[in-house]
Amino acid sequence: MFDYRPVGYVIGLLVAALGAVMLLPMLADLISGNEHWFVFLVSSLVTIFVGGLIALACQNGVEAGLTIRQTFILTTGVWVMLPVFGAIPFVLGETQASYTDAFFEAMSGLTTTGSTVFTGLDDLPEGLLLWRGLMQWLGGIGIIVVAMVFLPELRVGGMQIFRSEAFDTFGKILPRAGQIASQISVIYFLLTAACALVYGSLGMAPLDAVTHAMTTIATGGFSNYDASFGGFHAGVEYAAAAFMILAGLPFVRYVQMVAGSWNAPLRDPQVRAFVGIVATAALLMALWQVSQSGRDWEPAIRKSLFNVASIITGTGYASEDYMLWGAFPVTLFFFVGLVGGCAGSTACSVKVFRYQLLFGAIMTQVKALHSPRGMFPLRYDGRTVSEDVLSSVMSFFVMFMVTLGALSAALALTGLDFITSVSGAGAALGNIGPGLGPIIGPAGNFGELNTTAKWLLSIGMLIGRLELLVVFAIFTVNFWRR
Repeated sequence: MFDYRPVGYVIGLLVAALGAVMLLPMLADLISGNEHWFVFLVSSLVTIFVGGLIALACQNGVEAGLTIRQTFILTTGVWVMLPVFGAIPFVLGETQASYTDAFFEAMSGLTTTGSTVFTGLDDLPEGLLLWRGLMQWLGGIGIIVVAMVFLPELRVGGMQIFRSEAFDTFGKILPRAGQIASQISVIYFLLTAACALVYGSLGMAPLDAVTHAMTTIATGGFSNYDASFGGFHAGVEYAAAAFMILAGLPFVRYVQMVAGSWNAPLRDPQVRAFVGIVATAALLMALWQVSQSGRDWEPAIRKSLFNVASIITGTGYASEDYMLWGAFPVTLFFFVGLVGGCAGSTACSVKVFRYQLLFGAIMTQVKALHSPRGMFPLRYDGRTVSEDVLSSVMSFFVMFMVTLGALSAALALTGLDFITSVSGAGAALGNIGPGLGPIIGPAGNFGELNTTAKWLLSIGMLIGRLELLVVFAIFTVNFWRR
């Protein structure tokens, strides 16, 4: 019989920890003299109480380690249960949201998707704004740990190529995954602090600087304003673009830099490809704006760089409505969003390394057609790619496209138009944030969608954040066989 107690124990502890974090926005409301603090006090007590009960009830089943099945269920269960409780402040608070809207917002926050159902953000209490930022910040570090520790061992989507033993600092083997996770956490905090200081030095108010720093480094995209970054000046846009790109790089490379290998990011093929894609897409966008609308070069480059960095990393900020730029930029934005950042970063979507392996496999097949007797092993970052890694990557691509089509069709059945259905499905599975079109585009939000569509998109965010195969594996018959 399957033992759920180790899974329940960990989930209970994490739920209780989430409740403890709710005390921070409570303090923010208290300091600002806002009576909204009571909402977070109640939410915190309820969350800590329930999480503590779950942990206590399952404590007698704690083992030295988790089985593969338990790890799959834990990985999925955490991202289901945390939004359940993270939604409470939105239901009880000033937004007075329905539970559907509250869960959507919490799922979007913790998966760092950045899609929102709320308007009037400019007038929300400080505590709610801070809570939205905290959820994304916690989700960002959470997914890095999952990507670096759990997914490689679960052989999901080709992530096994990034097992901790494979990372070397050009002669020095890095510590095991647990130590890597702790070092990454420190770097994550320092990057957030640096981003907040830069934002503050550029004129952001303290609350704005902190919350936007958390959502920038988490590549989450929740902003304190309906206009997102549209109300900030040019210097803030350049700083945000730089930090979004930094957050889209593999955090393990920062660990290697601290260990003494300062050129570690430059030696990583996915880093070079990621930076090249950002630069090329931003340049194409800028050229289009200058040639089609006569825009000056500086704002064209700035707006293009900011929005490309935002979409490719899955952050979801917007500095203006790029739907007005024309058909070519909108199409490019859609496909750029499906590329994503680097593995082991807070960035979302498919990830650059999978495309590199896919194109490498295609080129290998082309070479084999020309020279049938030749041997053409597929190599990545100086290492031969095994068949199981390549098979996992191909499975991921197939499942991603199938899921994208199925979710788009399901959204269309709820009454949404084609553009909203397809772009909404892509935004959810890629954890990108905004979709396309007048409803869920950069100038709109997801609040106008029907209840069924919001639940479908919430499921899509979960599936996309956990690399698809983790969630789908649970629903197979073989998974539950002893």
